[in-house]
Amino acid sequence: MSRISLEQIRAFLQVVRLGGVGKAAEGMNLTQPAVTARIRNLEQAVGAELFDRTGGGLRLTKRGEMLVSHAERFEHLYGLLERDVIAPESIEGRLRLGVSETVAQCWLAELVARLHAVYPRLEIEFNVDISINLRNALLNHALDLAILLGPVSEYSVENVELPGFDLAWYVSSKAEHCDDPSLYLRRPILAYARHTRPFRELREMLFERIGPDVSMFPSSSLSTCFRLVEDNLGVAALPRALGREYVETGRIREFNPGWVPPPLRFTASYLAEPKSNMVETAARLAQEVAERFAFA
Repeated sequence: MSRISLEQIRAFLQVVRLGGVGKAAEGMNLTQPAVTARIRNLEQAVGAELFDRTGGGLRLTKRGEMLVSHAERFEHLYGLLERDVIAPESIEGRLRLGVSETVAQCWLAELVARLHAVYPRLEIEFNVDISINLRNALLNHALDLAILLGPVSEYSVENVELPGFDLAWYVSSKAEHCDDPSLYLRRPILAYARHTRPFRELREMLFERIGPDVSMFPSSSLSTCFRLVEDNLGVAALPRALGREYVETGRIREFNPGWVPPPLRFTASYLAEPKSNMVETAARLAQEVAERFAFA
């Protein structure tokens, strides 16, 4: 009898969870023929078909349904082995990490360094995007860990809360001083990308305080927002952690119109299944790095 391997079990569970070989292949960074071969080898090892392939889709057979619970226990046991026995420096694999730009500009480099120190053989692939795209990628199993404006309100997702980023209003040092700082808000207001929570919250607050004729220029690039503020093309409410250098070098200055948008709240979010000690460790390290950055 052929032996059952961990790779076969993982491929089987991914096909079951994601509903097809194509999605499983994408989630495992494999080709569809490779996943199909693992399923075929698993079926050969158990001596029975696990999927009913008639009708153009994949449905579990009775034997396949029986295998699911055993495969999940096998997967869980390997996770405990990985956590308690296997040395982190010997673990190979790939971590698909998605981060918001605010995080990327603040402490992503330190997180990658910490991860590399713990898992020197781990391949880290990261993507910087807006939170809604990161959320969708996580739920579609295209990311292993997403550091985004959270939490992600899905039963399948674990959220690790991270320290927030306070926002401050900024205007160019070239701008004339106003006795009433709220007058700066009559200028174009540079903001986060349109399909983000910070943009929506800021727009609602501006409509309430200024009116619907306020001029907002959304951008997916925070560095661009800072440069445009510096060039006196508008004002913006941006993370104080990123604005500190601009203020210290005299390029922009803070102003207080009497209110400020709420802090940005981030989470390190990952799927509860399949359970991965490596991903959980990465989320914990993200929390440690974020706290160190916040209280430095």
